[in-house]
Amino acid sequence: MDRLHLINVVVAVADASSFAGAARKLGLSPPAVTRAINELERSLGVRLLTRTTRVVRLTEAGARYVEDCRRILAELADAEESARGAHGEPRGHLSVTAPVLFGALYVTPVLTEYLQVHTGVTASGLFLDRVINLVEEGVDVAVRIAELPDSSLQAIRVGQVRRVICASPAYLVKHGTPGTPGDLKDHCLISPGGVLPAGEWRLGRDGAARPVRVEPRLVTTTNDAALGAAVGGFGITRLLSYQVAEPVRDGRLLILLREYEPEPVPVHVVHREGRNASRKVRAFLDLAIDRLRGQLSLQ
Repeated sequence: MDRLHLINVVVAVADASSFAGAARKLGLSPPAVTRAINELERSLGVRLLTRTTRVVRLTEAGARYVEDCRRILAELADAEESARGAHGEPRGHLSVTAPVLFGALYVTPVLTEYLQVHTGVTASGLFLDRVINLVEEGVDVAVRIAELPDSSLQAIRVGQVRRVICASPAYLVKHGTPGTPGDLKDHCLISPGGVLPAGEWRLGRDGAARPVRVEPRLVTTTNDAALGAAVGGFGITRLLSYQVAEPVRDGRLLILLREYEPEPVPVHVVHREGRNASRKVRAFLDLAIDRLRGQLSLQ
């Protein structure tokens, strides 16, 4: 069997942590992926993967081998680009994902700037308020606003955001300003993102956040809707600081209970290609990291 094919298969299995995921990515049947891995391990005389009924993991030898394979594939892609006369310019299709509002505010300007410079690239912006599996859905780069679990993905921290409680001046004049989390029970609350009406907001002092029970009058499926209701004077909402940065800046919203905010949430740019990322991904990462780190609302 062709060695380059075997290399592509083992890298895909490592990325997906499963034979089925690698098969979907490569357009092969699961048995074909299994045969390729078995042949590769036979030819090398070493076990590359540890299989269980639930998960596939790289052995120590497998991790070293896959890292070398990634480098080989990246160098081959670079050689092909040069042979086509690319002269080092990024080419191909780039897919980027981010939360809906973050994508509109911050990622779209970076994408359009990138595309204006790199005319050989097309791009997709997948802005969704759900976590996309980069490997299974074929996405190159993601922005994640969360503490990240350990994984094979590469993550670069570009900033942080706070979970803030806010309301319009008009609402506060009419209903008063809460001084403690306990006062929220006497106010009209707006919960974004499909949170259940009998929900919780985690609040506390000195980084010791604890759950505070809330019963919202309005539950929305989007952050935009909650933001609009709060700006319109309907009630108090809780959003991420970047989402309310503009209305806070111009005085349409005021931040409340600052001393009870939990620890900030990190913002990462995540990709799956490691140190040997393709030119199109490397160029986008360089630009995105620089632009996002320069955003005052993410500091």
